[in-house]
Amino acid sequence: MEVTNVLFDMTGRVALITGSTRGIGRAIAERMAEAGAKVVISSRKADACVEVAAGITARGGTAIAHAASISDKAALQGLVDRTLAEWGRIDVLVCNAAVNPYYGPLLQITDEAFDKIMASNVRSNLWLCGMVIPQMAERRDGAVIVVSSIAGLKGNTNLGAYGISKAADFQLVRNLAVEYGPHNVRVNALAPSIIRTDFARKLWEDPAIYAKAVSGYPLRRIGEPDEVAGAAIFLASRAGAFVTGQVLVIDGGVTIGEGG
Repeated sequence: MEVTNVLFDMTGRVALITGSTRGIGRAIAERMAEAGAKVVISSRKADACVEVAAGITARGGTAIAHAASISDKAALQGLVDRTLAEWGRIDVLVCNAAVNPYYGPLLQITDEAFDKIMASNVRSNLWLCGMVIPQMAERRDGAVIVVSSIAGLKGNTNLGAYGISKAADFQLVRNLAVEYGPHNVRVNALAPSIIRTDFARKLWEDPAIYAKAVSGYPLRRIGEPDEVAGAAIFLASRAGAFVTGQVLVIDGGVTIGEGG
């Protein structure tokens, strides 16, 4: 694919994206491929990975599929090893996969649910960074993007544990940015609000629920996956070369408006 905007050109760069068979992760993978990157499609289901990778290839992009669960450290290491064996490097790591098995008051969450949220949404990102960042540091070039959420910026009566995990991701990127900035490795987070994905389907399928949800958004609408993908490309490309340790909020203005 021909890319004409050099600031956002990702030609030849290898991007590994978790949770990239649907929603935000898929949009990031597809748009990075359009920007010239070689992308690794990964989620728990192998057939879904193959389908998305095949679609990218059919449109002229370059992609491989490798299924891995973010809760399985050995599986994640296999994902990283496969990428390095295939393409010899990882220039961009996008930690997008996350879970939220509990919806309700924070003090009523079970230990099992809390541990699952923290392990999947925080520890797996730490694992992947530990597997990928050293080769970036050795080459003195790399970008890590953690897809977090505005839930990490606000209190919430039903998403407290999820919000704690997303706030922890903010601190994860700040620490890694400080540690690996001298090696020219940039680490940032994206914090979307409600995006039109399966993850948030209940909030946008019902017109009444949707109207209530967007009433506090200055833009009066929820976001689209591509609107997060564009921010990811900014952080992964030359355009974002002087940005590190930051949380880029993509929320239609809800956190600064009257409804925020």
